[in-house]
Amino acid sequence: MKIKIRIFLITAVFVIFFAGVLYSYILLNSQNQKKTLSDKVITLALRQGVYSDVIKKQIPDFEKQYNISCIVKEFSESGLRNEILTDYESNKGEYDFCMVDGSWMAEYTENNVLASLSDLDYELDDDIIPATKSICYYNNELYLAPFYGNVTVLLYNKLLVKEAGYSVKEINSLEDILKICRITRKNHNYGFMYRGDTYNNIVVDFLPILLSYGGWVVDGYNNPTVNTNEFRLAMNMYLKLIETGRAAEKDDLITAVANCSAAMAIGWPGWYTPTRNSAMDYLALTGKAEKGGKSYNANIYGIWTVGIPSNSRNKEEALTFLEYIMNRSVQKASVEFGGVPCRYSSLKDREILKKFPQYEVVCQALEGGVYRPVMKKWPEFYTILGEEMQMIIRGEKDILTGLSNAQIRLQNMMNF
Repeated sequence: MKIKIRIFLITAVFVIFFAGVLYSYILLNSQNQKKTLSDKVITLALRQGVYSDVIKKQIPDFEKQYNISCIVKEFSESGLRNEILTDYESNKGEYDFCMVDGSWMAEYTENNVLASLSDLDYELDDDIIPATKSICYYNNELYLAPFYGNVTVLLYNKLLVKEAGYSVKEINSLEDILKICRITRKNHNYGFMYRGDTYNNIVVDFLPILLSYGGWVVDGYNNPTVNTNEFRLAMNMYLKLIETGRAAEKDDLITAVANCSAAMAIGWPGWYTPTRNSAMDYLALTGKAEKGGKSYNANIYGIWTVGIPSNSRNKEEALTFLEYIMNRSVQKASVEFGGVPCRYSSLKDREILKKFPQYEVVCQALEGGVYRPVMKKWPEFYTILGEEMQMIIRGEKDILTGLSNAQIRLQNMMNF
C-alpha cells in the first residue's frame, strides 16, 4: 500500500513539473508573439481637427484586422508641413504616414520627401473624382491619394436668403450674392463675412471670386498674372462684398452665419455639417460673375491627401494602412463621423444623401474644383499678394496701385 502511495506521489510530482514547464513554454511563446505583433507599429503625422478625427475613428478596426499598432501625432497646418520637412532633413524617419496639403506638393517632390506610391504598386481607382487626382502625380508617378474632400463652398443663412427674396436655386452668380448681401446689410444684419486674419486666408477667400471672372494668380508657367483686367474686376467685386460685412476668424464667421448675424461667407465642408433643420447650409459656387455669363471652375480645393514619407522605416505597413483608409467601403463608413470622401460611391450614394443631402453639393464642388498653384514658393507668393490685398481692402492703396505693386514684387520674388 505504501509503495502504491509513493508511486502515486512521484507520478503527481512529475505531472505537476511537466505541466509547469509546458505552461511556462506557452506563456513565453505567447509573450514573444505579442512582442512580435507590437513591434509592428507605424506613426501617423496628421492635420489636427476633423481631418485627423476621421482617421482616428478608423484606427481600432485597422489595428484589430492587421495587427499593426498606430501612434497618432497631430499638428496645425503649418506645424505639419514643417514637421515632415524637418524629419526628412534630419533623416530621423519618425513618421510612416502623413497627411499633405496639395500646395506642398511641389516642395515635397522637389526635395524627395515622399515615397512613390507607384513604386509600391499602388494606384488610384476610377471611383475617385478625376479632378481631385491631378495634384497627386509628379512625372507620371503617384505620390499621394486624395483622402478628405475639402473644397470651398458658399455658406448661407436660409432665413436671410429668403428675406432677400431669393430661393437657393436662384443664387446663380456673384451678382446674386452681392444683391442678397446688400439687402441683408440694409435691413439689419451683416451681409458678407470674410476671413481677413492671415494673408493666406485673405487670398484663398478671394480665389473663388477671381476664378468666376476667368482670372488666376499665375499662368501655365507659374508666372504671376495679378495685374490683369480679370483680377481688377474680381477685386472690385470683392470690395463691394466686403462693404456689406466685416472680417472674421473662422469660428466667428461660422457663428455669425448660423445665428442670422450674417448672410453669407466662403467656407469649407470640414467646418460645419448642416442638417435639414439647420439655419445654415452651403452650395457650390457656379463660377459665374454675372447672370447669363460664362461659368468657370471656381471652387478651391483644400483637399487633404495622404502619403508615405520617403524615409519611413515601415513602408509596407504604412501602405497597408493607406490602402485600408482609401478603401471604398471604409471611406463610405467614414461619412457617419465626418468624413468627406472624394469618391462617387460615397457622395452619390442614395442612403448617404438621405441623411446628408449636402454631399450632393460637395460632389458638385469637387467636380468643378481647382488646386492652388503647385509651386515651392507658394507661401512667399500668398504672403506678398495677401499683404497688397489687405492694403487695398483697408483703403491704403487703390486697386490699380496695389495690384501693380503686387505684380512687380511677385515677379522679383519668383525670379530670385
